[in-house]
Amino acid sequence: IEKLAFSLVVSARSLRPYFQAHTIHVLTNQPLRQVLQKPETSGRLVKWAIELGEFDIHYKPRPAMRGQAVADFLSEFTEPQASAAPQLITEPNPSPSQDQTPTKNTLDLTQPLWTLFVDGSSNAQGCGAGLVLVSPDKVALEYALRFNFQASNNEAEYEALLAGLRLAKEMDAKQIQIFSDSQLVVHQVNQDFTAKDASMTAYLQHARHLLATFHAHTIKQVPRSENSHADALARLASALEQGMGRHIHIEFLAQPSTQAPLICTIDHSPTWMDPILQFLQNQTLPANPAEARRVRHRSARYLVINGSLYKRGFSLPYLRCLTPEEGHYVLREIHEGICGNHSGAHSLAHKAIRQGYFWPSLHTDAQAFTQKCD
Repeated sequence: IEKLAFSLVVSARSLRPYFQAHTIHVLTNQPLRQVLQKPETSGRLVKWAIELGEFDIHYKPRPAMRGQAVADFLSEFTEPQASAAPQLITEPNPSPSQDQTPTKNTLDLTQPLWTLFVDGSSNAQGCGAGLVLVSPDKVALEYALRFNFQASNNEAEYEALLAGLRLAKEMDAKQIQIFSDSQLVVHQVNQDFTAKDASMTAYLQHARHLLATFHAHTIKQVPRSENSHADALARLASALEQGMGRHIHIEFLAQPSTQAPLICTIDHSPTWMDPILQFLQNQTLPANPAEARRVRHRSARYLVINGSLYKRGFSLPYLRCLTPEEGHYVLREIHEGICGNHSGAHSLAHKAIRQGYFWPSLHTDAQAFTQKCD
């Protein structure tokens, strides 16, 4: 009872403005109200009862907990079964007939090992995929995809595998062991089955391309009972339109991963930043001595952060350097964008600087832009 009363006191201290402004209903099956209001109460309970007396607190019996809430709690905090993982790692010299990939199949047990569980689902309600990526520290990352296109069950299994490999690559995983309940996907990746369909061939090529980026990898087929976590995510992603009701990231895939993205050609002509970038990154100077001396002098006022050039300032934060074309777009957005007020040239230039941008012809471009607008 004392622990329960103390938890209520701590909550009242932490949420004092809410306790003072609202009526508080405490749901409990313990006789907390009777204990705090007993005349013969002494010790710490008396001080706590006096402290809680200033609030409008009503004690009510706690109703029965919903079964779905308990199910969601157990599903979220239950780790996926990975009993097959140790057997997969300790098998020496696997034969080609086993479910081991014939190349890059030697896992270094002294290095961090990631585990990936994938599953896909295709039904009348929709198509989706689910995956669970377990880090070397046993932290499980849940991920679900819903497809905006029709896919077969095998295609959904491949999409789950590709999404899991992309996620593991973004997490900088070097070694990964993969578990899937799809016999076709596992045996095709392990080169036991031949992909005869054009769609399966394209998916297999993408999977092998992503697997080649890891130092070591293995893939094995497991029963559906051992892949229940990813299977549940895939089924929920394919069936639910408005989310899962829990904090699980859902990505909507607009097109199959095998479709080549639209690539636009960019004309990268030389800019004023190129000599400075080459000097700061590679210590390369122009052949002309006068130009080299000028570049060396100018480079002292610039620095490179994540491959982008920034200008230093005495009383300003770092300013992102732009090309004249990019600067013209910034000026147009500031001058006549959704929040623009068609300001003058001097004000427009200072607004661009306050937004964190710089290029040498900023003031000249702002003057020319406002003259065209007028």
